[in-house]
Amino acid sequence: MSARAILISAIASGQGKTTVTAAMTRKLIRAGQRVRVFKAGADFIDPLLLERACGHPVHVLDLWMVGEAACRRRLAQAAEEADTILIEGAMGLYDGDPSAADLARVFEIPVLAVLDVSAMAQTVGAVAMGLRDFGPTRLAGIVANGVASPRHAAMVAAALREIPMLASLPRHSSPFPERHLGLVLPAELKGLDRTLDALAESLTLDASAWNSIPSVAWSVPTDLEDATGSPTLAGKVVAIARDEAFAFIYPANVECLEALGAHIRWFSPLSDEPVPEAVDAIILPGGYPELHGEVLSRATHFHASMQLAHAHRVPILAECGGMMTLSDALIDCDGRSWPMAGLLPGTTRMQSRLSGLGLQAWDTGVGVLRGHTFHYSTFETTVSGMGHTITHLRGVAGETIFRIGSLTASYFHAYFPSCPQAIDALLDARHERAAP
Repeated sequence: MSARAILISAIASGQGKTTVTAAMTRKLIRAGQRVRVFKAGADFIDPLLLERACGHPVHVLDLWMVGEAACRRRLAQAAEEADTILIEGAMGLYDGDPSAADLARVFEIPVLAVLDVSAMAQTVGAVAMGLRDFGPTRLAGIVANGVASPRHAAMVAAALREIPMLASLPRHSSPFPERHLGLVLPAELKGLDRTLDALAESLTLDASAWNSIPSVAWSVPTDLEDATGSPTLAGKVVAIARDEAFAFIYPANVECLEALGAHIRWFSPLSDEPVPEAVDAIILPGGYPELHGEVLSRATHFHASMQLAHAHRVPILAECGGMMTLSDALIDCDGRSWPMAGLLPGTTRMQSRLSGLGLQAWDTGVGVLRGHTFHYSTFETTVSGMGHTITHLRGVAGETIFRIGSLTASYFHAYFPSCPQAIDALLDARHERAAP
């Protein structure tokens, strides 16, 4: 199958990549195109917004965490369903190892650079040429974000010389509000679909330049078959928390669990829903529990069900925000302390700056799980960890892994498909197998 693919990147964060990707997605869909969207790098929030823009799950692509073979498989599968594949980059084009530029190079995908031109004109040409030549990379064009007038747009286009100004957006206030971990979750934004449609209408697209980007034939080599493995969790019921406080879970993680044979049951701690009855394992993913401390502190049915499940040695995997919710107390950004479920002795305390960031790996003893960490809180405890993750590239100790009975908790966000056998062991009451 063939599809046009393009990676949307920038010189840095804050240039408007997500806004442009969402606007272009909606514009192409409104024009009758079938569009699939990906996000480069470890991320939860941007994919949720882009999912609303395109109407399909948005998977992450990362040469290290996801792996080149799995990324290629995802792209080929998308090409079977789409006319156009859009990939939103992370940070700046060349930032990180692997970078968005590395992803574009490996899969021979042209790059569309988003540049905030609200405070520049002719200098945009020098910036665009630098992005093109530094790598080098296949720069298909730029999107001028923050154009003030038709004259301003003409000045920018002229400064680019032979580089096309493929699209432009007028100057506007940020359509998507942010908080400490990134964008506000889509479920909290009223009128989001109207905003997305308005962005699509305001995006000016050079049809000639766009159509000059060739479609590519995508295929999965026969040696890159899905390696999830046999359904070792067949018949097992896995309960996963999902609401505005627990939204950070990769769609690929759910797919991995289902490929292992698990049946998923969702529940909402914010609604004080207890863990569903007769489950074989529980997952509390990350999210924004610090924004809902008072509500979660009153979720007595949820607390009691977690305590009962733990007493009955039901395997529990708690990541970041999930771990925070199972500690004794959570101190929010305003310094208020809220009692939590109390399965993990200690207190989590919000900070004004990042406490952990980056790709990491955990050797579980039955395989290495890859993933990342990103948090603004610290965990104060007298409990000793049973191990640590290892940071990508530097190779030093990363996040602590805590084990209390059947509970495994950490700030580490695992990408399940990187090691399905480790997830199988963690969720099938075989914790001793997962100890390093």
